Amino acid sequence: LHIQPIFILTEILFSPRPAGLSPVRASAQECERRGGFCSQRSCPPGIGRVGLCSEQEFCCRM
Repeated sequence: LHIQPIFILTEILFSPRPAGLSPVRASAQECERRGGFCSQRSCPPGIGRVGLCSEQEFCCRM
């Protein structure tokens, strides 16, 4: 009975996540296809980060 909460937590942590709910590593072309643009270091103020273009670039979108 005490193992059940641990099992549920493990299922949540290791279950596959649906695409589009978290920032995703993608190419610059994929970022542009999603209506965004690549920006180094950070996105400009007022613009949200929606993914990654590379290790040093973020995909930003209004």
